[in-house]
Amino acid sequence: MTVASNIKQTFATIKSIESQLSSLAFNSLDEGAKKEFHDAMLTIGKIKDDLQTRVYELERAEPQYKGS
Repeated sequence: MTVASNIKQTFATIKSIESQLSSLAFNSLDEGAKKEFHDAMLTIGKIKDDLQTRVYELERAEPQYKGS
């Protein structure tokens, strides 16, 4: 598996985790848990944004990875 494939797979996993945390925050009845899930979702969102930037940089520097 190439570095680009690993990064893109990690990005997809991070997006899934972010979505799951959002769902947990929305559905949680406990306000403390709701806040913790929301805060974790925001942290994961920042990581996701950083990885997205890295994917763009990788595709720009290495055109063979674009769209793979």
